[in-house]
Amino acid sequence: MIKKILIANRGEIACRVIRTARAMGIQTVAVYSDADREAMHVRMADEAVHIGAAPSAQSYLVMDSIIEAIRQTGADAVHPGYGFLSENRAFAERLSQEGVIFIGPPVGAIEAMGDKITSKKIAAEAGVSTVPGHMGLIADAEEAVKISSGVGYPVMIKASAGGGGKGMRIAWNDQEAREGFSASKNEAKSSFGDDRIFIEKFVDQPRHIEIQVLGDQYGNTIYLGERECSIQRRNQKVVEEAPSSFLDEATRKAMGEQAVQLAKAVGYFSAGTVEFIVDGARNFYFLEMNTRLQVEHPVTELITGIDLVEQMIRVANGEKLGIAQADVKLNGWAMESRLYAEDPYRGFLPSIGRLTRYRPPAEGERGDGTIIRNDTGVYEGGEISMYYDPMIAKLCTWAPDRKKAIEAMASALDAFEVEGIGHNLPFLSAVMAHPRFQSGNITTAFIAEEWPEGFHGIAPDAEQGRQLASVAAFIHRVDEDRKTKISDTLANHPRTLGTDFVSVAGELYWTQSVSAEAGRIVVAYEDDISHAIESDWRPGATLSTFTINGRPIPVKVTRANTGWRLRWRGTDLVYRVMGPRIFELSKFMPVKQAADTSKQLLCPMPGVITQVLVAEGDTVEAGQALATVEAMKMENLLKAEKKAVVKSVKVRMGQGLAVDEVILEFA
Repeated sequence: MIKKILIANRGEIACRVIRTARAMGIQTVAVYSDADREAMHVRMADEAVHIGAAPSAQSYLVMDSIIEAIRQTGADAVHPGYGFLSENRAFAERLSQEGVIFIGPPVGAIEAMGDKITSKKIAAEAGVSTVPGHMGLIADAEEAVKISSGVGYPVMIKASAGGGGKGMRIAWNDQEAREGFSASKNEAKSSFGDDRIFIEKFVDQPRHIEIQVLGDQYGNTIYLGERECSIQRRNQKVVEEAPSSFLDEATRKAMGEQAVQLAKAVGYFSAGTVEFIVDGARNFYFLEMNTRLQVEHPVTELITGIDLVEQMIRVANGEKLGIAQADVKLNGWAMESRLYAEDPYRGFLPSIGRLTRYRPPAEGERGDGTIIRNDTGVYEGGEISMYYDPMIAKLCTWAPDRKKAIEAMASALDAFEVEGIGHNLPFLSAVMAHPRFQSGNITTAFIAEEWPEGFHGIAPDAEQGRQLASVAAFIHRVDEDRKTKISDTLANHPRTLGTDFVSVAGELYWTQSVSAEAGRIVVAYEDDISHAIESDWRPGATLSTFTINGRPIPVKVTRANTGWRLRWRGTDLVYRVMGPRIFELSKFMPVKQAADTSKQLLCPMPGVITQVLVAEGDTVEAGQALATVEAMKMENLLKAEKKAVVKSVKVRMGQGLAVDEVILEFA
């Protein structure tokens, strides 16, 4: 049996592999860069080896450093996780030369499926349905435009060696094809060291559905159902579920059997995923095969009860599969929400910094029969770096059916506390609450269609707004009562607490009458509606449950200047509670004006300048590309909002920038 596994990766996937290895009695070795010296995977492993500087090209992608770490520790196997070297044929070959077991597929399968152009040809030969497109090499942007016009817009421009949404663009016209080809080529070269690009037809009403396959070294291959991954932003998966609400049994079987055919055609063993695009009529087309563990593998584990990491280890150890196709049963429903370090209110731009608060919901089975699982690689006080993927955690829920799984996820997101950086928790809550998502009527365009102008938070409906106003009044009353008892002196001269208030949130306000009755606070309104509230909230508590007329509502509470910031189900509002006279006078307070930045191009995220495409004195047109910023392995193209003349360039190539640093000034 394998005795010691080196995990050639970082973050939550390294922690995930360590947990299973530990349960199997196998020792583990972590590798880490300068930026990850205090990372969770380093703390969890039995041993840890430093492999280089913070940039992945100087650490996690350096094969020689990984090999040296193997030699130092005597590891007899390597699990590559996903990303980095997980689908690198040369790395697998190096391990074989060193006599070290690669916990993954054979080199031939990695090579065949790692190139998207080659993989589509093999898939077609194996009888797998494929998308129309141009699989040959493309010389330049003009040829890309010609090919795109021939295939017919819209088209998908993709990196041959790509994955995880990197090096991928959708083009709807010649200009977008030209720009998309250049951007994809640059991003692919930066992310994978391979800038080959191909083009294929973009399928209408597409759903992204993938099949999990598992095989051993003796030709036994099975599929473990499907995962729906249609909730995507910029081609990056955000929410996944298993099974898919769209597939019928016949389509599931057909997709599964084709996935197995492809796996057998390339002699595949270990865990892998065959990805399909499915149209509105349930026609499905092969996209790619990922010859590694997928980020979203936990939802498959939750509905099948099969530990995929354990199976990968056993297969690599030369064991036969102990599971036949007839043994695979799909039980219940599972959801996964990817918690990212990004600011949803600023176009989901990357966010870096220290996690001043990180409190995920408790894992395990809950009293209502649902299950919570949280795969993570961070901890409170840890730092989110600009050098790696922005994922903080993968929050998963399981329930007997889809509706209950969504409800469990919504509750789990309510209970998840993250502070210190921008994050997408409010957006994930918004997805769970969206009627279209709840109905299962989704495509890969869901986010773009439902939030075309970007995400700006959830506006509460009348009932939710009033409930939070009552919570604000409760908090204000408890806080004021505490102030009267802050010392014995004040306690002997009790202050009279007010009863009439106005709770204000932006332009919304509620007139309230507040009273204390039998250990609870009652908030009454002018239309005869009243809320009886009970809670153990005390000043300083950041998450508390407020029971309103018998209904429990978990609310995140923080002070915000003269008010209280309340967050619940994606709603994020600051409530100020004041007396009626102060409310009347507040209408006359002047509004502070924001600084004028109309003549500046500001860096929208922390990152590194990779291109400056204009010079001092240039006249630029609206929509013209000005500069590119690389952040968290993604290249971001910044464009002019209007016609202008460049007055000065404030940055240089390779310079690191913070949010809102000036890149260009316009005359």
